[in-house]
Amino acid sequence: MGHSFNRNRSFQDEFHHPARYGWIVIAACTILMMAGLGIYYSFSVFFSSLQAEFGWTRAQTASVFSLYLVFSGIFSIAAGRALDRLGPRVVVVVMGLATGLSLVLMSGIHTAFELYIYYSVLLSLGTGPVYIIAMGTASQWFVRKRGTAVGIVGAGSALGTVILSPIGAWLITAYSWRQAYLVIGLLAVAVMLPAGLLLKKPPFAPDRVSAAGLSGESAPRTAPFSTMKITGATSFQIFFIIWFCYSFCLHLVMGHLVPKAEDLGMDRISAAATMSVLTATVIPCRLFSGIIADRIDRKTFFVIMALLHILVMAWATFACRPWMVFVFAGLYGFVYGAIDPPVIALVGDAFGAANIGSIMGLLMVAWGLGSAIGPYFGGLVFDLTGSYSPAFIVGGLSMGLAALYGCRLKL
Repeated sequence: MGHSFNRNRSFQDEFHHPARYGWIVIAACTILMMAGLGIYYSFSVFFSSLQAEFGWTRAQTASVFSLYLVFSGIFSIAAGRALDRLGPRVVVVVMGLATGLSLVLMSGIHTAFELYIYYSVLLSLGTGPVYIIAMGTASQWFVRKRGTAVGIVGAGSALGTVILSPIGAWLITAYSWRQAYLVIGLLAVAVMLPAGLLLKKPPFAPDRVSAAGLSGESAPRTAPFSTMKITGATSFQIFFIIWFCYSFCLHLVMGHLVPKAEDLGMDRISAAATMSVLTATVIPCRLFSGIIADRIDRKTFFVIMALLHILVMAWATFACRPWMVFVFAGLYGFVYGAIDPPVIALVGDAFGAANIGSIMGLLMVAWGLGSAIGPYFGGLVFDLTGSYSPAFIVGGLSMGLAALYGCRLKL
């Protein structure tokens, strides 16, 4: 009996050993990203159905997603502070319940007001903070292998989109967009809650706010978090601009890739496949770029990837045939997948991991602004010109600005 008890304790100690449990946390964060951001980026699959349901223009339909992204930024600030104070478990359980409730309610809406409340507000509470919670938790558990860790977690968002986009398109075609939201809502609860229960803070004390983001010297381990001091730092202001530009371009593409494909004569499932191509390309790129970001200068790597965005967005302006949209999706998946791990790792390098949730929550204001403006801007440009090309040109230029500011980072 005693030997059995000792073996059981030995197994538990082995399972919860920080060096090993850190990878359990990474797996849970990856699953969380699959569910949360798979839902996040599936909006374009539902775009045409919602537009037809309410008889809106593309700009009006995109405004639902834009408002969702505004609230995502607001809720992310609160979630980031909650991550640092309460840990990830409580936060994710609340998010999982909000996600399931919002999508189940979406299946029964009849007015535009309900759409804005259930999708733009309630769903943003459930899925909006997923990125900073998952990435922030991963950054807290790893320092030397931080790029690899966030690369694995980041691949989860792409895998979730690869899975959910075609499933959503099939459910809409076979049944209706209402039933599709009902099924996805139930799946979200079944996935997010178990993943959240596996998350916890690391048993060691993460490094405090680092000097690279403030003054060039290590801050005391007991230094309290100061929003005013952080936001006044030059490094934070540079990251703020980078995150806005990156988010603007990304959500411009994510919000209008499927509608652009449908404009070229593709059916709903084929158009949704372009999103699957994009996100399928992201998965290996995030894994490999995370490893690369741990071995070479992360800032240089980021700048190169940002500049490559310009070339890819230039291709999008000339994409006038279905095969050209698929090529664009693959190319964009490459540059988008490769740029994400160094961006997150650079934030951890600049400010440390102790208050990473709060800092990333503040940066989500920039992310929210860019993600809100990007889809609406794309829809407005299309309504005025009948083409996405001018919007894609602006998206490319925004990444050029991100590269310029990336060169100014001092780590």
